[in-house]
Amino acid sequence: MNDIFCPLGLTMSTLRQDRIFDEARHTADPVHLMHVFGIAAETAMKYIYVAHPERRSTLWR
Repeated sequence: MNDIFCPLGLTMSTLRQDRIFDEARHTADPVHLMHVFGIAAETAMKYIYVAHPERRSTLWR
């Protein structure tokens, strides 16, 4: 796979990140991202916040 994507300047990691981000844009469901991609809750929420900044809480912690 690297032989195909390296000449394009892409890595498997960047393709995976792009796929997760695209899925986050469509679903906005962190549990779905966790199940499909096997990522942690914190990571899923980071993707959701980037894809949907309006979902971020404005409360102080």
